[in-house]
Amino acid sequence: MQLLDGKLLSENIKSELAAEVDQMVAKGAKRPHLAAVLVGENAASQVYVQSKIRSCEQVGFKSTLIRQEADITEAELLKIVDQLNQDPDVDGFIVQLPLPKHIDEERITLAIDHRKDVDGFHPINFGRMAQGLPAFLPATPYGILEILRRYNIETAGKHCVVVGRSNIVGTPMSILLSRKGYPGDCTVTLTHSRTKDLPGEVRRADIIVAAIGIPQFIKGDWVKDGAVVIDVGINRIEDASRKSGTRLVGDVDFEAVAPKCSHITPVPGGVGLMTVAALMMNTLKACKKEIYQ
Repeated sequence: MQLLDGKLLSENIKSELAAEVDQMVAKGAKRPHLAAVLVGENAASQVYVQSKIRSCEQVGFKSTLIRQEADITEAELLKIVDQLNQDPDVDGFIVQLPLPKHIDEERITLAIDHRKDVDGFHPINFGRMAQGLPAFLPATPYGILEILRRYNIETAGKHCVVVGRSNIVGTPMSILLSRKGYPGDCTVTLTHSRTKDLPGEVRRADIIVAAIGIPQFIKGDWVKDGAVVIDVGINRIEDASRKSGTRLVGDVDFEAVAPKCSHITPVPGGVGLMTVAALMMNTLKACKKEIYQ
């Protein structure tokens, strides 16, 4: 069993990006600029955003953090989105989800200029991705593709089972792995909570992408020998043996599944770090106008 080390890969990617930014700036080009909007005091969101800001510093990007109170109105947040859309110095920006319940997340997502949508959530980017056209890919699926590519994991003709059908991970992952080319050319089964005999479906998989948001959901007897397991989940569970009283686990029962795998991502230290690296890659593409002129 080989661990798919997201920490190592993300550091490698950030080193590559930093070198490219240095070359760009030395030639007189602008420094890439990522902005992030953080609404409220959600602890997980604050950790994610700080990780993104820290990564910007590491690769030489300019970054802007816009903090807003949880009681901001939808109209006020839309005004901030419009200002970022219009700002020529901002190459890409994110509005960190989840948002407070009184704000329509879909309306905010639709308001973001797709040319600055480095999270890859806008329907224009999603539609272009589905048709195989250049687009900003959703950051987590993009990070997973980079894991598969950089570890040279064979995908052509493999049966991939994706567990979870969210628009952020599961559905785009199923599309990307079925596309022509590498990493892709998989036969993909997209499963979810209503799938009949879910363990049986997962058991057939050469590649498993677990993104259902339930701690340790994928059990050892669900996984066939030699499978590749990509665990997207980040769940905090109680653990009396830890000083904090909690620990992070994925959607896969790692202890039971790992001995059967050919490759598996750890949690933490796997997909989460690659999501941030993919966001940086999208921001550089936005700055260079590689996708939208």
